[in-house]
Amino acid sequence: MLKTILYIALGGAIGSVLRYLTSVLVSKYWSNHFPLATLITNVFGCFLIGFLIGILERNNLANSNLKWLLITGFCGGFTTFSTFGYENMSLFQSNNSFLAFGYIALSLVLGLFAVWFGLLISK
Repeated sequence: MLKTILYIALGGAIGSVLRYLTSVLVSKYWSNHFPLATLITNVFGCFLIGFLIGILERNNLANSNLKWLLITGFCGGFTTFSTFGYENMSLFQSNNSFLAFGYIALSLVLGLFAVWFGLLISK
């Protein structure tokens, strides 16, 4: 268990730093109100989680420490949106479209509400 936590922590730290560096790099060349750095991070993270899961599964490493380091740690630290994307694709692929759309809607509505409510009660 401790070894797994260390793999996740290492991957998460690297992912978080890369997310920050992406933001710094994008803001250096793009100074607009549109959150381009977050969009780039989320889309790239979704590609990356799909690619990495595919590689791990193809090589029978889906239950290895690499999964904890790269998927849970790195992708989780880089963006949790990648996990959200993967979970929804899994629901669609298992013919649970209704559940997937419900999950998407609930995540957006409740997430925005939670941010609004957090801001409200913090004032």
